[in-house]
Amino acid sequence: MATSNPLAPARRDALLRFAPVLSLVAVVALWQFLSLFYPPFILPGPIVVAARFVDKLLDGTLPRHALVTLSEALPGLLIGTLLAFVVGYPAAKSALADRLISPVVVASQGVPFVAIAPLIFLWFGSGPAAKILVCAIIVFFPITINIIAGIRGIPPLWRDLFRTHHASRRDTFLKLELPAALPFLFAGLRVGATLSMVGALAGEFLAADRGLGFLINQANGLYDTALVMAGILAIVILALSLNAGVRALESALS
Repeated sequence: MATSNPLAPARRDALLRFAPVLSLVAVVALWQFLSLFYPPFILPGPIVVAARFVDKLLDGTLPRHALVTLSEALPGLLIGTLLAFVVGYPAAKSALADRLISPVVVASQGVPFVAIAPLIFLWFGSGPAAKILVCAIIVFFPITINIIAGIRGIPPLWRDLFRTHHASRRDTFLKLELPAALPFLFAGLRVGATLSMVGALAGEFLAADRGLGFLINQANGLYDTALVMAGILAIVILALSLNAGVRALESALS
């Protein structure tokens, strides 16, 4: 009879724990290997990019531009979330409101950003307000859909229970609907946090004189590929930080 190895579960848990690190090491090693066959202005190695990142971090260039991008992404995320709740809640509660609002919600996602970007920058200029609006439009759709799903997913029995106890609309919202929608809201926020960065960067690529999108665009024009990749690394760090912030807020409220 074969005996089970008591160390097997521990080894499996250790492998699962270190799998992301092993994957990252493999990607960096492959990147370094490929960089040996190309000049630095085409594919700089990870050491060159890391040095460029540290250099621009220490001289304040990356923090300055990252703060600009973050100052556009965060307000856009918050405004988009508020609009999603204002639109999604009545759409989930009323069939008539759903039929009135759904075309607007779908249109907000169906129209490509590049098609409406000229109008946004024409009406709102090339300042922060236009980028914030872009972020809000981009995050609006996924968060709205999640809020509608959360409100509609409440079991009818729970609603009957609240009605039986003559709960007010305020109590029903605060003690039933909002708690039921929170997991869906945070799922949408995790997606929206990343999309808000995409919106801010897209706006900066099109019209800006600062921000990570502007920095990457400028570096690309100068064939400074190492700086382009350092800027991308800064974007990844910001996106991961926003996602971690949303998860921390979810854990605190759950």
